[in-house]
This record gives sequence, C-alpha cells and structure tokens, in this order.
Amino acid sequence: METTADTAERSRPIDGYLKADFPWYGLDEAFTGPRWLTPIGMSADGTVEHGSVGHGDEPSVKVEPTPETRRFAVVVSVADRPLRRSADGTGVLDATSVSSAAWLAGSGLLSCTWPTMMERHLRQAWLDQQTAIAWDLADALDGPGWSALTLPVDGVPTAFHYRESEYGWVLAGSARGVHLGAYGRGMSAYGLGLAVVKDITACAG
Repeated sequence: METTADTAERSRPIDGYLKADFPWYGLDEAFTGPRWLTPIGMSADGTVEHGSVGHGDEPSVKVEPTPETRRFAVVVSVADRPLRRSADGTGVLDATSVSSAAWLAGSGLLSCTWPTMMERHLRQAWLDQQTAIAWDLADALDGPGWSALTLPVDGVPTAFHYRESEYGWVLAGSARGVHLGAYGRGMSAYGLGLAVVKDITACAG
C-alpha cells in the first residue's frame, strides 16, 4: 500500500537526492543544456541507494520528440555499499558493484527507447526479453559484449565498460564513493566528461 511519504518522494525527487550520503554525478560543465532528475531508488529501510541525472530531452508522454528522435544522456550514481543490512537487521544484502550500475543503466535505456510502433500485446514480451539480456550483460562485464572506454571523471581519466546497441549506448565504472552507470541516445558517449554535481537542486527544474 502506498504511503503519503511514498507519494511525496515521487512528486519531489529532490528530497531524496538531498538525503543521500554519497555524491551525485552528471555530465561536466561542458554540457550547457537542460538537466533533470529521475526518481531515486531506496532500500526497504529508506536508505537512498541510487538515482540519475538526465541531460537533454526529458522523458515525456508527448508525441514529439519520440523515443527514436530524443537526444539524451543519463548518468546513474549508485552508492558504494560493501555491506548492506536487510531492513529487519537480521540479514545481509549483496554489495553494490559496477555490475549494479551497468544493470540500472541498461534497464534505464530500455525504459525510454522501447519501439513505439510495436503492438501492445508484444511490448511486455519484448521488454522481458531485453531486460534479461541487459541483466546477463551486466553480470559479465569482462565478456565480449563490452569494450573499454576511458572518460574523464572530475578531470581524472577513468576506465569504463562500454557497449552500443540499436537502442543507444551504456557504460559503467566507478568513481569516488560511487559506482557510475550512464546511458544515452542521440548524444555520443565519446568525448563526454563526468563530474560531481555541485548543486543537485539546480537539476530539479
């Protein structure tokens, strides 16, 4: 059952971003276009685990731009948590990793690039299939589905795992205190730079 707090968190995502105990990353100052926030991910005990800063065309129910013509890049920040307790305190959850960031980036790309012309009854089957593929790829970052890409993070050359598909691109790596994922379409990953967001409230719109 959804609570009032759940509703408020969804309607004011910035509140969750301000509660995080890790830095948020986005494209560096070379990007001068619009920035926006996605809903955050929280653990069962209310701890902020991940969130994303979008750049460019924001997801919209409007006809234009369509998923095929939108230009965007989204940077996912995942808290580096070597040890996580379950909500009831009786167990331990899997540590977060670069694979966590790769999975969130891959699923994020699918959520905003699915084929709009596909018949409704086929969409879920397509999404389930592509989601499974994204999970398998995220779990095998050293496999042939990925290549190496070095991008500056806070000005420091940083190694990322990178892959392209007909839907866009995905990359994943790590930085200070976080695992980083990113995905995009219509904006090349080559030449991008990432940096800590100095004022996350400026991305709230």
